[in-house]
Order: sequence, then C-alpha cells, then structure tokens
Amino acid sequence: MDGFEVFYRLGAALALGLLVGLERGWHDRERDEGQRVAGIRTFALLGLLGGVAGLLSEPPGHVVLATSFAALAAVMIAAHVVSQRAVPDVGITGVIAALLTFAFGAMAVLELTALALAGAVVTAALLGIKPVLHSWVERMQEKELFATLKLLLISVVVLPLLPDQGYGPWEALNPYRIWWMVVLIAAISYTGYFAMKLFGERKGIMATGVFAGLASSTALTVNYSRLARKKGSSQDLLAAGILVAGATVFPRILIVTGIFNRDLALGLLWPIVVVTVVNYGAAYVFWHRDRQGKTGDGIEVPNPFEMRPALIFAMLLAIIMLLSRALSEQFGDAGVYLLAAVSGLADVDAITLSIASMTTDTLSVAAGTLGVLVAAFVNTLVKVFLALGIGGRALGLRVGLATAAVLPAGLAAWALAT
Repeated sequence: MDGFEVFYRLGAALALGLLVGLERGWHDRERDEGQRVAGIRTFALLGLLGGVAGLLSEPPGHVVLATSFAALAAVMIAAHVVSQRAVPDVGITGVIAALLTFAFGAMAVLELTALALAGAVVTAALLGIKPVLHSWVERMQEKELFATLKLLLISVVVLPLLPDQGYGPWEALNPYRIWWMVVLIAAISYTGYFAMKLFGERKGIMATGVFAGLASSTALTVNYSRLARKKGSSQDLLAAGILVAGATVFPRILIVTGIFNRDLALGLLWPIVVVTVVNYGAAYVFWHRDRQGKTGDGIEVPNPFEMRPALIFAMLLAIIMLLSRALSEQFGDAGVYLLAAVSGLADVDAITLSIASMTTDTLSVAAGTLGVLVAAFVNTLVKVFLALGIGGRALGLRVGLATAAVLPAGLAAWALAT
C-alpha cells in the first residue's frame, strides 16, 4: 500500500470506531466520568488500534494481530469486572462491542474496508435499537418464535442442501426450485402476519386487508364473510377489506414472477396494473360508503408459519409442474390454460411459479402470461362465491359487482398489451 492508501484505511478504522463509540457514549451518557469502561474516545482509539495491529501483522500467521486481540480481551474483561463494583451490570455487550470495533479496525486495513464499515454500521444499529428489540422479545408469542425458527430452518439449512437440477419425467422436478418457491411463499406469509400484528386488528379493516393479501387473501375472505354473517353490519367496509386483500394479490404475483422470470413479469405488467387500480378503486368506493367506522372486531390473525401447509404446497407445486409439462406436451398451450383454471380454484402461487419456471424452457411468454391471468381471475371469482356463500347476499353482491368491473378491465388490458 502507498502512503495515501494507508492513511485512508486508518481513517476508516478511526471512523468506524467513532461510529460505535458515538452510540456507546450516548447509551452511557448519564453515568459519571470514570464509571464508563469505554466511551466515544476509547472506541475511536480501539478502531485505530485494530487498524495499526492489522498493519503491523504479517500473513499467514498474523501473530501481532492475534496477540493484540487477546490482550485487549483480557483488559476489557478486567475493566468490566472492576466496573461491577460501582454499577452492577452482568451484561457484556460493551465488551463484545469493543472487541468487534478492534476487529473491524483490523479488517479496514486488510483489504476489507467496505465490509468493516458495513459491520460497524450494523453493530451501531443493533446497539442503538436495544429497547425496540427487547420490546419485541417481550411481546413475542411462542408460536411466533417457532415460526421464525422454522422459516430459518427451511431457508438457511434445508435449501442449500437440495440439488439444483431436474428429475423425473421431462426433468420437470427441480428440488431446489420447488423448495425455494416454498421458502418464498412462507416468507411472504410470515411478513404479512407480522405486518398485521404491527398495525393491530383494530387499526382498520383496510390496513388488515392489505397485509392479508400478502399472506392469504382467501383466508381473509372467509374470516370477513363470517364476520359479516355474524354481525350483519358494516357490509361495505368488510367488502372493501376483501377487495383490498384481493387487489394486493396481483402485485404479489408480479413480484414473484419478476424474481424468477423477468420476461413473464413484463408481460403481466399492464394487465396487473389495471386490475390492481380498478380493484383498489372499487374498495375505496365501498370504504367511502361506510358510515359506521367500525374496525373489524373478531378478525383472526393466522398462524405466521406452519410446516404442514408448506409441505402440502411443495407437493401441490410438484404435481402442478408435472401436469403442466404433460399437458403442454400433449395439448400445447391449451393444456396449460386448463390446468391454470383448475389450480386457480385453490391457489394462485403454485401455478404461477410453475408457469414462471416453464417459460424459461418450453412455454412462450404470451402463453405464460395468459395462464397466470386465468389462474388469478378464477381465484378472484372463488372469493366472490365465498363471500356470497358464507357472508350472505349483501356481501356477495358487493364483492361480485366489483369483480364484474375488475375482470373485464384486466382482460382488455391484456388484449391491448398483446
């Protein structure tokens, strides 16, 4: 390294130390001078010390760096023990932060400057949001903890172990792709659950509908329909919530297809934009008509994640992938449309992801676009029948009238786009 490079990297080590020290100094600002193990100046010097130790160390042994780190750890532990006499605190967050700051400082001069700065920012952020994190932990239910662990299990542990190649007839079954799609859907449901919980059930049917569209618009339709039959009131507001959830499904479809197949997403863009706008517009009309101002008492928030539905989804997706390829081979595009219509009766995600995979191999983008729209429109009609059958005539007619405007608009947009 030349002289300028050395100064730059040591400056980065000092800067990241100042960043972590700023948070630590603010956290301990009410303590008297001498009662803090390390403040903003000490952390700045720790970052600089790590940088100097990194400069003085020579690979592959890095003896100076390792010795300096061990000496710093001993000093910080001793200082922590002594500080207990003045302010009893069994937490070792400050000690860990100090060691990390030293390590980041060393990384900054060992050609890992960007990573070191990013690590310091994340460290300072984690230290600063302690009250928020503790509040989350206190409010977290057992099912939510297990949901988080299950999501991490299927994504971080299981997914990397699966082979990324085709098996079975026509090599249509790719274990990695199938499981990755399961992880994606589970993550969307997980996000939707916590979004609903964050805003609260009583913050409005409309807000709940938006986030339920990420998790399960069909489940929300059932819940709102039951609520409409039970209470016999707020029909406009409940219909608006169902329409909002249904409208949110379409941007979700666009995002999912965009992740796996950009060309298919571009083909779906205008029809989905039109359908979404019309759907949200219809929801606004019913929301504006409502004069009671109630907020959806008794709406159930679904479980954030369950393994059994995820496994069922994987089986369904595998079956649909096989059937899609078989029908495509036998009947061409017409077979895909038929399967899309049947799949849309129960689920949109599986057929959408299957078509997104097929359009990268054998299916044309135009046929894939129409197939996804067929599944989505059939699923939208299913919500009308659920609202009518469970919620009653008043709710069903409201959802049905809106759907009667949404579907033709979407078909017209698709026809113009093609």
